[in-house]
Amino acid sequence: MHNIELIPAIDIIDGKCVRLTRGDYQQVATYNDDPVDQAKQFEALGFRRLHVVDLDGAKSKHIVNVGVLSAITHATSLTVDFGGGVKSNDDLDRAFQAGASMVTAGSIAITHPEEVGKWIGHFGADRIILGADAHDGRISINGWKEDSSVSLTDFLHEWVDAGITKVLCTDISRDGTLQGPSTALYRDIMARYPHLQLIASGGVGNIADIAALDQAKVPAVVFGKAWYEGKITAADIQPYINSKER
Repeated sequence: MHNIELIPAIDIIDGKCVRLTRGDYQQVATYNDDPVDQAKQFEALGFRRLHVVDLDGAKSKHIVNVGVLSAITHATSLTVDFGGGVKSNDDLDRAFQAGASMVTAGSIAITHPEEVGKWIGHFGADRIILGADAHDGRISINGWKEDSSVSLTDFLHEWVDAGITKVLCTDISRDGTLQGPSTALYRDIMARYPHLQLIASGGVGNIADIAALDQAKVPAVVFGKAWYEGKITAADIQPYINSKER
């Protein structure tokens, strides 16, 4: 019986489904010109959830690909969590109006924490995911182009105290590398916050990596490149999908 939730990712640049390596915009691989078609493929395989990242938005510091988000939510019944460039009340409203079930607050949780506090109060902790993007133990912001002075440990402690229940934690040094996730880091986080709905992200290279996260009792994992490059197959994911259906 598998307990971990598998969440495929669609990262968007110029309206296309892409992946970066370690967040480097100079290292872009395009996998599908039609993100809506990609989302439909995921839904047909039995996935129920989708992670959509507006990479143009992350770079521009405001949502850019809201039209793609809207097209995906209208064309599928997937539960979509959306991130990238959510910096204001207007961005948040646009994301929810476009059909996002949840929105990730990353950089803004560092730069304007009081705003994120208001969002949690207004929309509820179920709809706001804390984006904890870490590089060498510190939080990175603005499309991972800047490191903050805030440690991952302090960041998590502060926001769990503030009522956050969902955290998307990405180890940037591993993202898009297929070299394996930071399982030990996620295990430590779960030991400290056993009720946290932690989503592991970055480095998944094969189904064994997902199995290791499942064994570490990590509730969910986001993956992209391993799927797009055929390192994880439909046959691999079926036991996990079937477990969630029971």
